[in-house]
Amino acid sequence: MELQDAIVRLEQSLLLLDRTSAWNVILDVSSETNPFETASELVSLTLERIGKNWEEGNLSLSQVYMSGVICEELIDLLLPPKSPNRIDQPKMGIVVLEDFHLLGKRIIYSVLRAGGYELEDLGHGITVNNLVQKVNDKNIRILLISVLMLPSALRVKELKKQLNGSAVTLVVGGAPFRFDPNLWREVHADFCGHNPSDALQIVERLTKAS
Repeated sequence: MELQDAIVRLEQSLLLLDRTSAWNVILDVSSETNPFETASELVSLTLERIGKNWEEGNLSLSQVYMSGVICEELIDLLLPPKSPNRIDQPKMGIVVLEDFHLLGKRIIYSVLRAGGYELEDLGHGITVNNLVQKVNDKNIRILLISVLMLPSALRVKELKKQLNGSAVTLVVGGAPFRFDPNLWREVHADFCGHNPSDALQIVERLTKAS
């Protein structure tokens, strides 16, 4: 099956919440390649496409969320969490800094795991001091931070200061960073993403560079 045809079929299945059809598309492609290629190409490219459609206003946030959840479930069948075929990467974590909204973090978490990446869910409503402790204890090297409110976004600067000297890359996202495209630089983050597609591309670049 041609990759582009598979992407279209998988996208249609996900938007219809048809797990069986989506699984069959993944199986068709994995029979021609290996599980790693299936995870890194078909699933990631399909979720990127869905993320871009959401950004353009063609899909709802719930459709992006459910697509990521379904893909995460199916990739866990294909690539169990400890599978040696999962992408080799630095230790990665994701967190909601001082806020309590979960949807944005959950979408990115599902999309990245469906793309073959492993990451620690460090929780939500976490203070800077507690987050620094968790990052150090778990030896996190790539930290994805989701925020909803501006005060939480501004706390990233303090986080960066407390992590000074640690080899931790900060990737931020959320409403404040969409409203102010320069905010991520002001709080000394390393990267900023606005959607699931951005998150996949940033993580891919960072893991290839490591």
